[in-house]
Amino acid sequence: MSQRTLVLFKPDAVRRGLVGNILSRFESKGLGIVALELRTIDGTKADEHYAEHVERDFYPPLREFVTSGPLVACVLEGDEAVEVVRAINGATDGRKAAPGTIRGDLSLSNRENLVHGSDSPESAEREIKIWFPGL
Repeated sequence: MSQRTLVLFKPDAVRRGLVGNILSRFESKGLGIVALELRTIDGTKADEHYAEHVERDFYPPLREFVTSGPLVACVLEGDEAVEVVRAINGATDGRKAAPGTIRGDLSLSNRENLVHGSDSPESAEREIKIWFPGL
């Protein structure tokens, strides 16, 4: 079943010049680009996106990181897109992510882990409205 999901190429992916490499992995899998935009966000947008984490201990450094420079917001579409993107991304902690995944191949961090992918179809719907309200 075709669905949409939000992917964020975090500031470390942009800073390291990995956006094209990462995007090609999603496209090679058969996911289509619905929307793609380079942005620099402020704390308010970060808080809205990560609303469920705002009160958690790990959030302040995450907020600082995600607002530290440009990122790329992207909506991808395809069969079971949420699950497929999460599999391609790999485990959150790049040190523990499987080889062959984005994080397993390109990240050695739990926070600076290159990408965000919606964790459920419901989250994808909520997040897409935050980042691309016209879709």
